[in-house]
Amino acid sequence: MRRRDFLKTVGRGSLGVGGVASGVLPLSVLSGCTVPMPEVGFTGWTWVHGNADTSVDEWRQRFGRIREAGFGGVLVNGAATGPMSEAAHAEGLTYHRWMWILNRNNDARVQEEHPEWFTISRNGESSIEHPPYVGYYKWLCPSREPVRQYLRAEIGAAADDPAVDGVHLDYIRHCDVILPRGLWETYDLVQDHEMAEFDFCYCDECRSQFIAQAGRDPMELEDPASDEEWVRFRWDSVTRLVHELVEEVHARRKPISAAVFPTPTIARTLVRQSWDEWGLDMVFPMLYNGFYLEDVDWIGDRVVEGIRDLAGTPTELRAGVYLPDLDPEALGRAIRVAHAGGALGFSTFELNGLTDAHLEVVRRTMDEIRSGAVG
Repeated sequence: MRRRDFLKTVGRGSLGVGGVASGVLPLSVLSGCTVPMPEVGFTGWTWVHGNADTSVDEWRQRFGRIREAGFGGVLVNGAATGPMSEAAHAEGLTYHRWMWILNRNNDARVQEEHPEWFTISRNGESSIEHPPYVGYYKWLCPSREPVRQYLRAEIGAAADDPAVDGVHLDYIRHCDVILPRGLWETYDLVQDHEMAEFDFCYCDECRSQFIAQAGRDPMELEDPASDEEWVRFRWDSVTRLVHELVEEVHARRKPISAAVFPTPTIARTLVRQSWDEWGLDMVFPMLYNGFYLEDVDWIGDRVVEGIRDLAGTPTELRAGVYLPDLDPEALGRAIRVAHAGGALGFSTFELNGLTDAHLEVVRRTMDEIRSGAVG
């Protein structure tokens, strides 16, 4: 089956996706909010791998370099506060804490003390003992209340930090049941159907909850991929967790965002991620066109699709782009098509890949956008 046809077959329409869940207020309607936000208008962000050992002056130099090109915010992993947040604020950038959520490869304490928290594949293997694809794919099960309690506490603590302007979620999904087409050859796979070793989660908690809900054991389903109720159960397990994390961060009057797969349809199909139902303040779809064997214009088309699916929600969309696949001129085109598609900004993966040539193109493109030269 052709990849494009496969996505259409198992996409949003065929699975009967429901409407957006209610009850989650966007940050914009919370009174008395004093959270620093990036400049009004179309703005650049970048993901940043943190290093707390680097000095404030060094970080100011790096952050000043991107601010001058038109960036307004940074999504920082690895260092909560200290030199990085101080430098970002000194350069006028918004500082969001970038956190891995359900992929817990680096959480040694949880792996040692709670191996039962980790997901189980349809072939009965734990992701902590048999991580799929790569060694760092060790996933917590969002159906488990102790897991959600643990993550709520972690996110709440991050949002409590006065140096953190917002919280950015990553790996807030199930493991890839199907990889983007451009990665199949890397793992010597043809994933035109859902394979048992990549299909999660079938742990005792997920099975008992689904039996109570549907009267059926997911391990006994003839074709789990086509069972709408079981598919929806996995989407909802992640969505319930996100709603709880949104409440934690909004209670601190700070914004919350997430890195997500390119569109709700692709995200539901590949990673059980129903992000248009989450009620976040921002999403950063990872529009990594090379992963999908697509050209740069595909980025703009997916922005249009994502904004359409977010209609009526509080969520703003900023397009995530992958620098290794974009030379400077291609990055400029990616920014222009994202803007034309209605995105409120873009984010690059990641800071270290922004060459002087990239930044010159960003600067020129942003000037064109602000002057109205780019529609």
